[in-house]
Amino acid sequence: MEISAPAHWHTVDFLSDLHLDRTEAPTTQAFLRYLEQTPAQALFLLGDIFEVWIGDDALHVDGGVEQHVAAALRDVSQRAAIFIMGGNRDFLMGNAFMHASGAQALQDPSVLYASGQGYLLTHGDAHCLGDTAYLAFRAMVRSADWQQQFLSKPLSERQMLGRQMRAQSEAHKATARANAPLQWHDLDTQACLESLENVGVNTMIHGHTHHPATHDLGSGKTRWVLSDWDTSDHPPRAQVLRLSISPSGSGALQRMPVLGS
Repeated sequence: MEISAPAHWHTVDFLSDLHLDRTEAPTTQAFLRYLEQTPAQALFLLGDIFEVWIGDDALHVDGGVEQHVAAALRDVSQRAAIFIMGGNRDFLMGNAFMHASGAQALQDPSVLYASGQGYLLTHGDAHCLGDTAYLAFRAMVRSADWQQQFLSKPLSERQMLGRQMRAQSEAHKATARANAPLQWHDLDTQACLESLENVGVNTMIHGHTHHPATHDLGSGKTRWVLSDWDTSDHPPRAQVLRLSISPSGSGALQRMPVLGS
């Protein structure tokens, strides 16, 4: 998927890995405040916006975080373009959610052309070639048969499975914190370079790893890793990557803190 930024886009925001959930109300509130305040004409949400997505019928659960976020995005869509890419937690977001939020589904990967440059946008999980167990799981859950079987289950059963997934996620995060930085999988550099070469651009923007950094890949190529969001951690995290386009058409990427705004 390719997107060309129109002339009126002067500020473009990229964010990912908010992992919004009813148990993380402060992070959700930080995101809602960000949506009210951002000056961006375009928002690119690159996956794992939700901790888990059990199907678009979650939008019918009154008072759920899904309803609140969709409504807030719908408000923003009146003044800004919104593009949403599924991540490894919320890849089941479908047309009903996109319609409710006023967003356009963004394929993984996609390319944004803006400020005379191209930006390869991806969640990033497919490039973690060293995490073979996850890649096998990813192949299974991205299959049409698995998704059909999962979505055919009653909502109550999927909600229970979602709670189990959250519990497993918390246990995994606790283990990762205890063993950091020994047990985590970064994106494979050669795979990133090949992806950039395939689409003919020099800059990749992604999330997934929760290790925000800017990596020089050589030969003028750069990989920008988005921050995850967690306002309950110490220190709390909430950050966007902002592309500012000057009147002359040149663009600059800058990390922007959200907390305290």
